[in-house]
Amino acid sequence: MSLDPAALLAAYDDQLRTDAELPGAASVARHGPLVLGTYPGGRGFVTYRDLGGADRAGVADLVAAALAHFRADPAMRLVEWKTRGHDHAPGLHEALVSAGFVPGEPESIMIGEARSLIADVPVPAGVMLRQIRDERDVRAMTAMVGGVFGDSEGASERTADSLLLRLDRRDGMELWVAEAGGEMVSAGRLEPVAGTEFAGIWGGATCPEWRGRGIYRALTAERARSALALGKRFVNSDSTEFSRPILERSGLVKVSTTTPYEWRP
Repeated sequence: MSLDPAALLAAYDDQLRTDAELPGAASVARHGPLVLGTYPGGRGFVTYRDLGGADRAGVADLVAAALAHFRADPAMRLVEWKTRGHDHAPGLHEALVSAGFVPGEPESIMIGEARSLIADVPVPAGVMLRQIRDERDVRAMTAMVGGVFGDSEGASERTADSLLLRLDRRDGMELWVAEAGGEMVSAGRLEPVAGTEFAGIWGGATCPEWRGRGIYRALTAERARSALALGKRFVNSDSTEFSRPILERSGLVKVSTTTPYEWRP
């Protein structure tokens, strides 16, 4: 496969949508083209390969059905509907907003060869990169990431609980951190996708005072090395405007956009 954006986007649609997006889900339901994942801690997630050619009325019906599914669970705290900029989805934005979903910031869907991310990136003296598994480390990592993104302490704890369950199941997820003086200053996940050529690079967060010093790029290179060791050719990431230029300089290509829409009861 070439690194032509159209070919990469086709691989993304064919290999990385629906069930591939639901690692860690406690249960999965289906409604027409929709795949509805429920996670520990009261989180729901909506995805699909496409919307089956639905018109505006059909799209609105799908949104209503998905929301009804999750409303039936009294423990539900948050539902995310993941949209893609290249999908044929007439009226989806309007239907989601009318149903009470709030759009987040668009992100760039980035894809490239794992080997392009591997580089010997110098990091500040005293910074160490390592993979973590222990509960104490995982909770410290989610607290740091939550602080960067402004999450509540409760949300960070629920994220830690979910990650620890996945580590116990050994579903392939890897957690990587950078530390300085015993404190975590950057973190990210690697998500190898079974049965595909891909591994996802997710959850990148660096403390503001440590940005611009090569730490995120070095942590990304470590995850790319691990992806190659697992036999994965490609990496993918939904990137903010902070991380997108870093990945582009490493040879990743923007193939589309994605926007999360969130509903809370």
